[in-house]
Amino acid sequence: MTKIDPSEITPESVYLSRRKFMVGVAALAGSALLAGCGIGGETGETGGSTGGSGTTAAPGGTPTPDELTSFDAITNYNNFYEFSLDKEEVASLAADFVIEPWTVEVGGMVESPRKYSIDELLALYPEEERVYRMRCVEGWSMVIPWLGFPLRLLLDDVKPTSEARYVRFQSLDDPERLPGQRHRFAWPYVEGLRLDEAIHDLTILSTGLYGKRLLPQNGAPIRLVVPWKYGFKSIKSVVRIDLVSEMPESLWMEAGPREYGFYANVNPEVDHPRWSQKTERRIGDFGRIDTLLFNGYDEVAPLYAGMDLRENY
Repeated sequence: MTKIDPSEITPESVYLSRRKFMVGVAALAGSALLAGCGIGGETGETGGSTGGSGTTAAPGGTPTPDELTSFDAITNYNNFYEFSLDKEEVASLAADFVIEPWTVEVGGMVESPRKYSIDELLALYPEEERVYRMRCVEGWSMVIPWLGFPLRLLLDDVKPTSEARYVRFQSLDDPERLPGQRHRFAWPYVEGLRLDEAIHDLTILSTGLYGKRLLPQNGAPIRLVVPWKYGFKSIKSVVRIDLVSEMPESLWMEAGPREYGFYANVNPEVDHPRWSQKTERRIGDFGRIDTLLFNGYDEVAPLYAGMDLRENY
């Protein structure tokens, strides 16, 4: 398995044109039933997938093209517990979520702490398109054409000190606007990465997908995307980023320490205590496919050289 190279990324005009074509085909052919899996079982939803770029591994290791997950599926099948535990309810609950004004404060062990507006971030760090697989810990997956910029660019500018070892991320904490925060869990949502993971070129802060600004249900206005880790590591609606010396305890580590570790690297050989991680269901397709170590992004393997990936799950 090789990474998705920039040369393989579909230009915005191409995938939007292809999207229009596929919508027309779908209108003639009728709607297709999509299957996705969640904790404890599978649910069906409607939509389709459009042609896209990238590679995945077919049985026997032969590279075959990935298909982009449809815009409709990406924006209507969402894990975002700050709104709801029901994936198919999140979009409607998030429809009126106000994302302007919005700031992201970057501090902790840095020489140049700063608070950024979204407009400032977009002006400083032009967006790139990154087509990434996204593998949920629950056993379903998507292929998403993100817009965003490498996190390392932002971290370079704030200049982490020599004591900084980890990056701690925090999402919005506002139960008035986020009804799911009125119960369950120890909010706000917190996640973390080792500093070397955070500055890897694959790690991005995303502000859009499919050539459009992020919608609230997808983590607007800005979210983390770490494609070789399970989706819950890619924290949504980020308001604060801190460089710290100690490993941050994430929301899921606190809620289920036996089930959710700090690293959360996609690994078919380390099962969740309640289900296998060996296969996944790609939203938009029938059947299951093999899950790949690091979600197929083998170039991150040196980050974990010498580590026991079972112990450091």
